[in-house]
Amino acid sequence: MPPLRRRRGRALRGVALAAALVCAYGAGVVSGSGSQRHAAVAGGGSVLDEAAAQIGRRAAEPVGRGELDRAAIEGMLRGLGDRWAHYYPATEYDDVEGRLTGRYSGVGLWLGSGADGRVVAASVQPGTPAASAGVRAGDVVTAVGDAPVDGWDISRVARSLRGRPGEAVELTVERGRRTERFHLVRTPVPGGNVTVTDLPEHARLIRVGAFTSGTGRDVRAAVTGPSPSGRPTGGVLLDLRGNPGGLLDEAVETASAFLPGGPVVTYEPRGRPVQRRTVGTPGDAETPVVVLVDAGTASAAEIVAGSLRDRDRAVIVGSRTYGKGSVQEPIELADGSVIELTVGRYRTPGGRNLDGVGIEPDVAVSADRPPGEAERRARTVLRGLHATMPDKD
Repeated sequence: MPPLRRRRGRALRGVALAAALVCAYGAGVVSGSGSQRHAAVAGGGSVLDEAAAQIGRRAAEPVGRGELDRAAIEGMLRGLGDRWAHYYPATEYDDVEGRLTGRYSGVGLWLGSGADGRVVAASVQPGTPAASAGVRAGDVVTAVGDAPVDGWDISRVARSLRGRPGEAVELTVERGRRTERFHLVRTPVPGGNVTVTDLPEHARLIRVGAFTSGTGRDVRAAVTGPSPSGRPTGGVLLDLRGNPGGLLDEAVETASAFLPGGPVVTYEPRGRPVQRRTVGTPGDAETPVVVLVDAGTASAAEIVAGSLRDRDRAVIVGSRTYGKGSVQEPIELADGSVIELTVGRYRTPGGRNLDGVGIEPDVAVSADRPPGEAERRARTVLRGLHATMPDKD
């Protein structure tokens, strides 16, 4: 899943996002909010240089030094045994950042890896070409255009889906035992990943598809800001299903919208002091909150769900979350390409490490049930929470 990162200043600095999940709105693997990049120039005269020179001179087929460098870097990363380590050419990494800052075009998919290793649609952003055509979360990608994707990694599938606005791309998926083919026309995709729906009894459904730039602000506005229908005094249903993560700053700001202050998450980088992220601006600490989660809820989304539950601020409904608690940091190389390495773990306010474990909901709804069942259960829980609130004079 893509790494979760801190907000970008002049430099980039990163904390893990979701793992191998990828934003195919228009390009490659999603990373987080910005993250400090450190230039690293390889020294000359190493055995790798010698090997590259010999291969370049003697190989039966011509091969460029750039190809050899990439193969060597990817081989070193594989040797780490770090499942989230990744190498991005410079242009691909620019696309990654564009996904999270709203500068992209594409079809409106977050891609993920299924249990069998195949690439799946993790979530579909409302109002995008993929959503309009009927692509669904859980669809298994089998071909892009006329090219089967067997053996492709998520990055390659994502790159094949990106392109200029107005260009068409054919997407073929498996859905159960059926094959579905979609004709999609790439378009600029709005950066907003927050949709708000008013529910009966003054409640409000806030759906967060991913933690991109501005997500925390939009969630806070839906909770505490002015609204034609007033504030959600009947409670908030925060839907994080299929949310692969995103920017750390946005996750912290989203959780802060429901907390009076105090801790949100801690980050434990290797060899450095523990970094604590706390509420910046206090939010609404009284309105009842229910958080909807599923197996596609990962990384930054798990930070939000875990912090709200550990702070006794929300009831969690749905199925067990993904379990992505590791932190990646991007390091820029001399040619503008980037390597990402796992450098630590994050923990919820209660000290829980979610990596490989996830969050077990307070109210479990089997993943085999239709999506509407979990939402119905969550609304029932929300009504119950509201009913127990003390009356105000």
